[in-house]
Amino acid sequence: MEGTTDITRTIVLGPLTEEQKHHYTLVLKGNLNLAAAKFRYGSAGVSLDCLARNPLWKEGLDYNHGTGHGVGYLLSVHEPPNSFRNKTSESGDECTRLEPGMITSDEPGVYLPGKYGIRLENLVVCVESEKNAFGRFLAFDTLTLVPFERDAILVEELDDWERKWLNQYHAKFAKKWNNIWIMRSTNG
Repeated sequence: MEGTTDITRTIVLGPLTEEQKHHYTLVLKGNLNLAAAKFRYGSAGVSLDCLARNPLWKEGLDYNHGTGHGVGYLLSVHEPPNSFRNKTSESGDECTRLEPGMITSDEPGVYLPGKYGIRLENLVVCVESEKNAFGRFLAFDTLTLVPFERDAILVEELDDWERKWLNQYHAKFAKKWNNIWIMRSTNG
């Protein structure tokens, strides 16, 4: 009874080809692009979806699902009205203004029929970033703490800020889970 979550993470179960690693890295870049977004208040998911798709689009790849959906607190795992989509729908959820406190999934992917699929999903919460002469800006904090597959990442394809973000994320994961393990071990 601590909340609702949603997580999809492609994991490595054997040797990978360079193509698989390249595609994993592209999907990861899309996930990081969206997670690191800073945007003007009033923006909607339809305005931000391209951040996650851009690394794939540059190579003529895409995925046939939305990039994200709202997640309710002790409610539905697919909770409207917020979402990230690149096309408008009858519900119009992708056009809902993002507000602080909204939790949305960040889940780009790539699927090659008959070969393999990759999806990397985290939950992000919309937060205040700054207010200045240009307006009010929002950003996302990543809530999910599940490591990405280091063996699937082509580090040379990541730029400096992506490597820094990923290293900080993995350090946060390690600290959180190490602290939980220490608390459990000292409490019996």
